[in-house]
Amino acid sequence: MKSKGRYGQFIRSIFSIIDVLIVNLVFFSTMLWHRDTIPMSDALYSRPVWLVLNVAMVVCLYFYSNVHVRRVFYAEKVVGQALKLVLTHAGIFVTLTTFLSPEELPWQRILLFYIVFFLVLSMWWVLSRQMLKSYRNQGFNFKRIIVIGGGTVGVRLINEMIGDQGYGYHIVGFFDNNPKAKSVSAAYQGTLDDVEQFVKTHQVDEMFCAVPDIEDNQNVARMIRIADNNAIDFYYVPQFGRTVTRQFELQSVGDVPILAVHPYPLKNPINRMVKRAFDLFVSTLVLIFSPLVIIPVAIGIKLSSPGPIFFVQKRTGYRGHAFNCYKFRTMRINADSDTRQATKDDPRVTKFGNFLRRTSIDELPQFYNVWRGEMSIVGPRPHMVAQTEMYSELIDKYMLRHTIKPGITGWAQVRGYRGQTEELWQMEKRVEFDVWYAENWTFLMDLKIIIRTILNALKGEDNAY
Repeated sequence: MKSKGRYGQFIRSIFSIIDVLIVNLVFFSTMLWHRDTIPMSDALYSRPVWLVLNVAMVVCLYFYSNVHVRRVFYAEKVVGQALKLVLTHAGIFVTLTTFLSPEELPWQRILLFYIVFFLVLSMWWVLSRQMLKSYRNQGFNFKRIIVIGGGTVGVRLINEMIGDQGYGYHIVGFFDNNPKAKSVSAAYQGTLDDVEQFVKTHQVDEMFCAVPDIEDNQNVARMIRIADNNAIDFYYVPQFGRTVTRQFELQSVGDVPILAVHPYPLKNPINRMVKRAFDLFVSTLVLIFSPLVIIPVAIGIKLSSPGPIFFVQKRTGYRGHAFNCYKFRTMRINADSDTRQATKDDPRVTKFGNFLRRTSIDELPQFYNVWRGEMSIVGPRPHMVAQTEMYSELIDKYMLRHTIKPGITGWAQVRGYRGQTEELWQMEKRVEFDVWYAENWTFLMDLKIIIRTILNALKGEDNAY
């Protein structure tokens, strides 16, 4: 029997049981809460209602329980799955109880139940995935895998798996026909001809094949046969990953599989409307209360150095169009402000300006840009026009970051790529994160970035200069 870590085979069942306990606990807790202010109903405690509550949960877990054991974990996607489960449960529960219960159920309590259920389930799912990741980091609940092919994609796959032990992948074998592949991984076990004998003598759970089927389809077919004959889960790693980083969706035309490029989420008009509505709501609130900050900041700027309170600079925005970006002035008046990036211990930055930068207060006027629709709260940071002209010639896909509106904060910034870019690779990494954000946007991801930005601002940004 292939051991995958102590108690690992029970994880899905344990999590599902806890999910069922949560829905029951939340249901009866919310039914008893504020009995004097929210109408009660004896139907809420009837056996049919309780049965429907649990049957609906079992049905939902059948469709959503795979999120329990996914080895790649993103908190915002887990919360999104929790929201889908709660909405599905609500649809099933309300529909069935309408037909089964002769008494009308109080909608206030049902609404309260689903709000609390979503919050509790989301917190539990995120916490449990973090616990599971820590469990895997300690060497439990792992998969023994082998990787076939040491080309560009194979190397990227191995580096990803090694880079995060929380995935729970233990590479027990690596095979490639090129002798130079020995330097890729210490798990190198030989050529593709050695794979069959290796899996017969070693415990292997999964096989990842990164051999190009266009160039070597016979070997790919052979690896599939070996996996089938030894009860090993087989995964083929597409070779377009060498040049394409976009997400793809597997579809089919008859029996022919095809891969469709996922469009940017913000091309969807509903997603754009949600993001814009949030931007308008938050920016309006901030601008209403902004005088509480603007007045003391304006006094500090005037006392620190002569010049205007606000600094206005042309920056590259949506679709490459330039716009006037507003900030609190943090530097002394100088002729290089539109071409030279701020550096560490920059003599142009005043002491008060350094405080504004480290706390990100200097970005506050950009909520006016957000209100005008030139920026979003979350998005790629807008660069100076001179920077755009330079980096668009040096960095591949640089202009893809302008397929969405620039933001006050962004995914690259909360991942540590903020401030001065002394070397080209730093800007390349920033662009990589910006493009990834554009391709994987969700509203929950925006909330996550905002929270991380606030936390970073409270503790002070090391790269904010």
